Parts: sequence; structure tokens; C-alpha cells
Amino acid sequence: MKRKDFIRNSSGILLGSVISPNFMANLNPSSTINMGVIGTGGRGKGIIKLINNLAGINVIAVCDTLSFRLKEGFDLIRNNKNSKLYNDYRKLLDNKNIDGVIISTPLNTHDKIAVDALDADKHVYCEKTLAKGAAATRRILNKCKTSNKIFQTGHQYHSSRLYKELVNMIEDGKVGKITSIEAQWNRNGNWRKPVPDPSLERQINWRMYREYSFGLLAELSSHQIDFANWIIKANPKKALGIGGVHYWKDGRETYDNIKVIYEYPEGLKATYTCLTSNAKDGYKIMVMGDKGTLTIFNNAAWFYPEGEYKPEYGEVDGVSGATNNWSEGKGTPLDIVHLDPTKQALIDFRDSIINNMAPLSGVTIGAKAAYAVDMGIKAMDTGEMIYWDDNNYIL
Repeated sequence: MKRKDFIRNSSGILLGSVISPNFMANLNPSSTINMGVIGTGGRGKGIIKLINNLAGINVIAVCDTLSFRLKEGFDLIRNNKNSKLYNDYRKLLDNKNIDGVIISTPLNTHDKIAVDALDADKHVYCEKTLAKGAAATRRILNKCKTSNKIFQTGHQYHSSRLYKELVNMIEDGKVGKITSIEAQWNRNGNWRKPVPDPSLERQINWRMYREYSFGLLAELSSHQIDFANWIIKANPKKALGIGGVHYWKDGRETYDNIKVIYEYPEGLKATYTCLTSNAKDGYKIMVMGDKGTLTIFNNAAWFYPEGEYKPEYGEVDGVSGATNNWSEGKGTPLDIVHLDPTKQALIDFRDSIINNMAPLSGVTIGAKAAYAVDMGIKAMDTGEMIYWDDNNYIL
């Protein structure tokens, strides 16, 4: 059954006045959503494996421009006897049995494929970052404003029950007034995949080339930037950044180390670091407030309440002789049950389609993160302060 008799605005909010009165009555809640996966590299194959173990959603087609990747993806499909392979995504979109698509292709292709998918009457799950640059982001936003399909971006923290509970804690005042966010996603490795044929280097290692990707900020830090946007409930006002290729001298064009600082309203600073030459602490976010610090790792979180300053004054000069002894609060692990965030995001995408619900991570959420990434890249490339521009970053 096709699920198209409703309209959504760019934020994924239902415009109920134009919903067909028979829509919900005709929709079978047990319907299986037939999906096509466009892009069967590491991410696409991982998504196929997850969908194989989910009820109510089924992969029936895959697409990739590399023949060996296409076969790898196809071989993963559960009960693939009647499934289809395509080396051109437009042919996949012509398949009327497909209800929606997963876009897990290089960043520079997201906007074209997403717009074409919506035009083909497909629901869309588009991996992060939403698009490469402001113009591409606006193209997707504008198309969603005239489309009646579900559009979910791959910022899966919004589906994570761990992150949702952390957001609730922050909103309840657990950390107090947030004054700083410090995030890192560090690795020790060249991020390079083996290439069976030198002619395929740029297609396989696309994250290292500017034609295809914005590199570390878009592929890793964008998740953490999205989380900051979520808890601050605002867009960054300006960005400063430094990046470069200083360690892996292997012909890559995207930076192998980055540090970007965003300033939000009321002077709140958020700092993002990505290294490929040191993995100390790996992934971490620290949300720092006047009541405590929330420290978030891949699958766990700790809360550290603020301690107290106890001033000790010198005998001669109460200012220059003053010292501060810090009594630190002990950290407490937060025991929050949650599924793999990508798995939960796919479940939520399925449920949004079947139940006609706005996705937790809609196109506007994805656009805000994409615009912030665009600011950070421009800041690193130019060495200048980049400001949020309402005329360019249109929501």
C-alpha cells in the first residue's frame, strides 16, 4: 500500500486539514515497509544487517556504482530471491514496490538523490550530514516543503533513549546553566580503506577528497554538533576553526586534524576536536554547567556535581595571597537502558511511516547541523570568523 495521502511541512509537522479522511482507516498497521538502500559501502551494509532483524521493514533493492559493493549489499538481504540490484539509483526509484529509500552515499550526492527520491514518491532516510554546503541543504529543505513524504535525517541521537534521557536531565536543570560544551572524536589510524584497483581510489576513499566530502567535521563531529543544537535550542552565531593535513601525508584533501569553536547565544562556547593520530579517550562530550558536568561516552554517561571553592587568604594581602582549594563532587554513572542508536532510528523511521508520525530527526534538524558544518569548514578554510547568515542559512 502506498502511503502518500498526507502533507507535511519542512519541520515534519502534519498539516491535518489536508489529510485524506480515509487514510488512517485504509492503512494496515502491520504493513511491511519495502526499502531500497542506495549506497552499499560500510554504512549501507551495516544498515541492511540491522533491517534484516527488524519486523515491519524489509530491504527489497540495493544500488551502488561499484559492482563488488553492489553484490556485497545484495548478498546481505534477507530472503533476496525477489530483490533487485541497480547500478543507477534512478532505476531503483522507478520500482513501484519500493516505499522508501536509505541514502548512504558520499555526501556530495545526498541532495540530488534525496530530491529525486521525493519526486519519485518515496519516503527518505538520509544519512548525516544532510548535504554538502548551504545550497545543497536548501535544495532538500525546499523540496520537503512541497512533498508529502516522511523525511528523516541520520542524526540518530534523537532516537537514542540514552541521549533523550540526558536531554531530559539537562532540561530539568541537572547541570544548571550550561556555559561550555567540549567534544572530541579521536582515532589513531589513517581512515583509509583498501583499494582493489588504483582507479577506484577516490570512489572508495571518498571521505578524503573535497569533491565528495567535508571530512572529519561532517562525518564525525556533525553528530556532536547536532546534540549541542538540540540541548541549547539555538543555532551557532559564529565559528572559528583550524584544520590541516599535518600527519597523514598521503594525498588526502580533507583535514586529518581539526578544532572548531562555535559561539551560541549568551556567549556559550562549544568546541569540537577530531584527531587521526591519537585516540586518547576516543569519543567524548562534556556538557559543563554551574551545577555539574555531564560526561558522555559512546554507550555510557556520568554526572559530576560541582564541588565547592574554599578560599584561603594569605596573611599580608587578601587578594594576591589568596588560594582556592577545590572540593570536587564524585562522579555517578548513569544507568540508562538503550538500543544501538542506528537500530532505534530505523525502528522510529518505520514507525513514522506506518503511523503517520513526524520523525524525531526531521529535515530541519538535519539542515541546522549541515549549516553549522558549513560554517566550520569555511572557518577552517579561510582562517576567519564565520557568522550565521539568515540570508544563506534559510530554514
